[in-house]
Amino acid sequence: MLGAQRSSSRSSLSRWCTVTPFCSDCSALKFVWGLLHPSTHGAASRKMHYYRYSSAEVSCWYKYLLFSYNIVFWLAGVVFLGVGLWAWSEKGVLSDLTKVTRMHGIDPVVLVLMVGVVMFTLGFAGCVGALRENICLLKFFCGAIVLIFFLELAVAVLAFLFQDWVRDRFREFFESNIRSYRDDIDLQNLIDSLQKANQCCGAYGPEDWDLNVYFNCSGASYSREKCGVPFSCCVPDPAQKVVNTQCGYDVRTQLKGKWEESIFTKGCIPALEGWLPRNIYIVAGVFIAISLLQIFGIFLARTLISDIEAVKAGHHF
Repeated sequence: MLGAQRSSSRSSLSRWCTVTPFCSDCSALKFVWGLLHPSTHGAASRKMHYYRYSSAEVSCWYKYLLFSYNIVFWLAGVVFLGVGLWAWSEKGVLSDLTKVTRMHGIDPVVLVLMVGVVMFTLGFAGCVGALRENICLLKFFCGAIVLIFFLELAVAVLAFLFQDWVRDRFREFFESNIRSYRDDIDLQNLIDSLQKANQCCGAYGPEDWDLNVYFNCSGASYSREKCGVPFSCCVPDPAQKVVNTQCGYDVRTQLKGKWEESIFTKGCIPALEGWLPRNIYIVAGVFIAISLLQIFGIFLARTLISDIEAVKAGHHF
């Protein structure tokens, strides 16, 4: 009778271990069972040894956490692509792609589309790789995130070490976009937003707007905006509720001493150089937050890859 009870208890334990989803190998439970029932310790140990090597599994926590991590970036990539394509459609670029190459400055929509493509690709690879447990896609996702992380780090270090070179490149970039100010509405809005937010005008001053054919002060120009500046350079008047887009007309025909009364005279590059030290903690916090998100994604991907490889090898990692 006692032997039958022990046999029934062992079979019940084995069935419970097999069907319980929250116990991967029940080794602790079987160890306690062996202490309470020494006579069955040998058989239980042999069965535990066999069960341990046959139950390697992929962690659902890491799998669906990585999926949730990537679905956000994938959806954000879809939004960026949708906004970029809509903006190009409104400007007629989709019907004539050569308009992009004819611009002297940079089209902000191109940057939006590039970010959207990268986010969409990485998010898609991470989502599908996690759900399908595809090692190839997961390694692609992990490698791309590592590459982006080190590129960001390298850019930050080089920008700190070669500040003069960065300043010259940014000046050339800003002046190139000043020349194309009237060529693209998105570029125009971007420059206007930059000048209004930093209360600046031009790269190093209002004279930089001579680079634009519409604002140039030369005698060959017949533009109504000749010797003027964009309205975003104007000092705002609190009494005006409607933006005066003609406030910069003929401003530079006046004496330089009177410019400060109506327009900003500081250049945008000095303004940005002054903005960075005042907001260094915010910039550092954003950089650290982005870096931690990337490191977290790399950790999830590498852990899931290790679990999948362990299952394929037939043992626990």
